[in-house]
Amino acid sequence: MKRLILALQLMTRLPLPNVKADERDFAAAIGWFPATGIAVGGVVVIAILLGATIGPWVAALLGVIAWTAITGALHLDGLGDIADAAGAAHRHPERLREVLSDPHVGTFAVVVIALQLAAKLVLLKCVVDVAPLWPLVAVAFLARIGPLFWTEALPLLHDGLAARFHRVGWPMIGVWIAIGLLPGVFSPALLIAPVLWILWALWIKQRIGGISGDGHGAGIELVESELLLALVIAS
Repeated sequence: MKRLILALQLMTRLPLPNVKADERDFAAAIGWFPATGIAVGGVVVIAILLGATIGPWVAALLGVIAWTAITGALHLDGLGDIADAAGAAHRHPERLREVLSDPHVGTFAVVVIALQLAAKLVLLKCVVDVAPLWPLVAVAFLARIGPLFWTEALPLLHDGLAARFHRVGWPMIGVWIAIGLLPGVFSPALLIAPVLWILWALWIKQRIGGISGDGHGAGIELVESELLLALVIAS
């Protein structure tokens, strides 16, 4: 339970009690990342249901606001950092790590974050129109299995936040995948999630060189949007 609370404290902005934990507990908290998706997805669904009493666009807007608020824009920050680094490294590969460590926000970050928020807004509107809402919880859950997979499959880029988490091992990852894909029996579009994890791993390895906290955050954001798109197409 302690490690679950630590995972929720890191991945959400839910008000939670302080717990006594050591570095081992923090390192093992990554094993509970998928479970935090239940909280994220649940809050998003509630926000959409409230907004739906006014209209579908309001429902989608409240969903995006709730999605951003409960995560504290943590993953959007990672997406922006990766966008800036990849953009800078396109012409000057040696600048990649310099840009990743720069706390300032560049043009690439602003554009990509704006596009991500717009994509989620439009896709949530489509989900409200044509699909049930319960798969949104599975979307958030499946996206947060990604960091377990990427930590196991990719080299660390540098000694940042991601370096503090230990690998949970393929057996535990397999358990989370089995749980996460169960809703795919009723919503087959969700079964594309493993393909999305692999595609992000391949891109991040080829373009960035390894996984970092920013890489995890960016991957979570992109997998969420891609799963939303899959739900809309399937519906």
